[in-house]
Amino acid sequence: MGFGADLAANLAHARDKVQLQPLEEAVRLGLKEGKLDGSVKFYLSGATTPEMAAPSLGQEHVNRRTTSGGKDPVFACHWAALSGLITLQENAKKHGANAVVDLHSFYKEKTFKDPVNFECYSGNFLTGVTLKGTYARTAQ
Repeated sequence: MGFGADLAANLAHARDKVQLQPLEEAVRLGLKEGKLDGSVKFYLSGATTPEMAAPSLGQEHVNRRTTSGGKDPVFACHWAALSGLITLQENAKKHGANAVVDLHSFYKEKTFKDPVNFECYSGNFLTGVTLKGTYARTAQ
């Protein structure tokens, strides 16, 4: 990396503030905006899940970012998470899944598991969320 790229990377993460946000808020935003259709359910690690007909149809992680400038930090976190959930929903359908289970934050390959919240990182210019989960099919 050259000097300019190093400087940009350092500035983007200069304010690397961790936020914990409820996943349900990002899901609600997606349903309201028509970005999620409700056909795939999301279950964070430790959350109660329905009985599984097919517990593992593949795993995936998604890393999504949005610009921080001019956005409320909470909204930016939900928007970045929603972007990842959209990808997970599309790919779950391709795998024949109707759920993503054991969903957890996976920022810089560091696992954070919580039954309600995901981790979000806000920098001066970017807000990012990395989620990792397993595609599954519930019996219901």
